[in-house]
Amino acid sequence: MTPQQIDLVKATVPVLRENGVALTGYFYNRMLGNNPDLKETFNMGHQRSGAQAQALAGAVLAYAENIEDPSVLLPVVELIAHKHVSLNIQAPDYNIVGENLLHSISEVLSISMDDPLIGAWAAAYGQLADLFISTEKAIYDQHQQTKGSWLGWRNFKIAKKVVESDEITSFYLQPVDGGALPKYEAGQYISVRVFVEELGLKQPRQYTLSTSPQADYLRISVKREDQKGDMVPGWVSNTLHSLPEGSEIEVSAPTGNFYLIDPNKRNVFISGGVGLTPMIAMLNQLVTLDMPQPVTFIHACRSKQVHAMHQHIQDLKAKYPRLSTFTAYEFPHPGDKLGEDYDVAGRLDLSSMDSALLPVNADYYLCGPMPFMAEQQKALVARGIPAENIHSEAFGTGGVKH
Repeated sequence: MTPQQIDLVKATVPVLRENGVALTGYFYNRMLGNNPDLKETFNMGHQRSGAQAQALAGAVLAYAENIEDPSVLLPVVELIAHKHVSLNIQAPDYNIVGENLLHSISEVLSISMDDPLIGAWAAAYGQLADLFISTEKAIYDQHQQTKGSWLGWRNFKIAKKVVESDEITSFYLQPVDGGALPKYEAGQYISVRVFVEELGLKQPRQYTLSTSPQADYLRISVKREDQKGDMVPGWVSNTLHSLPEGSEIEVSAPTGNFYLIDPNKRNVFISGGVGLTPMIAMLNQLVTLDMPQPVTFIHACRSKQVHAMHQHIQDLKAKYPRLSTFTAYEFPHPGDKLGEDYDVAGRLDLSSMDSALLPVNADYYLCGPMPFMAEQQKALVARGIPAENIHSEAFGTGGVKH
């Protein structure tokens, strides 16, 4: 990019701060209108809620603000690249995105496609697209070289469904082709794609693998997203919960850069709600190694009725003295037993927790809704936990990264 082009991109920062979501919302409508086949690649629930437009607006703004040194965005690029790979996004798709993005800037700002600003953004987008394409190629190459892994979508059958709580069900998935499965990293995720009757489309959704690698199945544990107030039901989660055992779905290979880093170090897992799924996978991975170091497992949810895998944790705790647990129920039911089912009523408060459960020299893993994540991150730093030891994964279209 020329210095003049960099200046032009930087000059759009105030516009992006003010109208970024309007621009990205317009862009998605334009692109999906012109390329309806992409509706089976993009999650239409995120389109419906506006979350995808907000996430892209934030990414475009961050890129414009750091246009002189995009390398500071590499952790975010890596995060998004894994998501793109899980959706089988390929290099030619970037041409479609680029064309529609540039036309959207032209149409929303009422400027000609010959305007120097469009040229500047074309150069900026080309630079960013090349970065994503090269990062994703490396991930695709890794999948090709991993025994049992695959590219694109692979058919799996739902071999077994296990109800874990009032909201969460585990799905045991076996490849229809009977082939091998990869040894993934505990904490990684897959995308599943199902046909949503209401939309008349296949829809993808990413779910963390909720156990350590197994020889003949993958397991995901899915929260059924019911209608709550203005929030409409989740298309994919409700479709999955309605499917009987034996049904076939499409699955992408395990991927993602949030996973257990060092099993030989002390580890602390902190989760909210269904955010416990990667923590269970990591904990189960440590169990296969006979839990070499002490582990703290901290979980927050509303009550025992929605506390998934509670008995599994209790069984592990009885077997492994090195496992310590702490559970907060925000709204415990009358039958929930303090001291047995949970340790404290109300929201999780790390500031008052026993320091033995939160050692300074441990690796910390956080997963849950964004407000929960931010609160725990702040509390840990306040307790003197080094920020570089805190690794995080958030729900939805974005994430807090390590």
